[in-house]
Amino acid sequence: MKTVLVLTLAILAQAAGATLLSKEMRQLASFGRSLFSLLLQVLADPTVWLGTALLIGFFLLYAASLSWADLSFVLPATSFGYVVNVAFAHYFLNEPISGMRWVGTLLISVGVVVVSRSGVRTTRTQKDDKVFACAGENNH
Repeated sequence: MKTVLVLTLAILAQAAGATLLSKEMRQLASFGRSLFSLLLQVLADPTVWLGTALLIGFFLLYAASLSWADLSFVLPATSFGYVVNVAFAHYFLNEPISGMRWVGTLLISVGVVVVSRSGVRTTRTQKDDKVFACAGENNH
């Protein structure tokens, strides 16, 4: 249950952070400033900092989930973030999303469900412990 909760929070943090950054960067870049001027404006913008903080939060939650769940589960599960990103882009950024893009997004969702039904295990099992114990005996 903790893996699902952490990955859900990670996905939402990533989608919200990317959406905030995309919206704010489009607004800042639309003024036709020089690159240096744009960089200074970006560094002073609280929305950019919030978006960046959310993306850092995603990374920390993602890293935490890797400490107790298999990469082969975590990575496909976080790809559900693509679905959330498309929805956020449509609803919060008013981006037009074609039917084919929604179909592709649906296919990603189906893949995530298939992977999630395969079960989650910690990265270490009793079998792993036996292997590590035997390897340790050979070193003495």
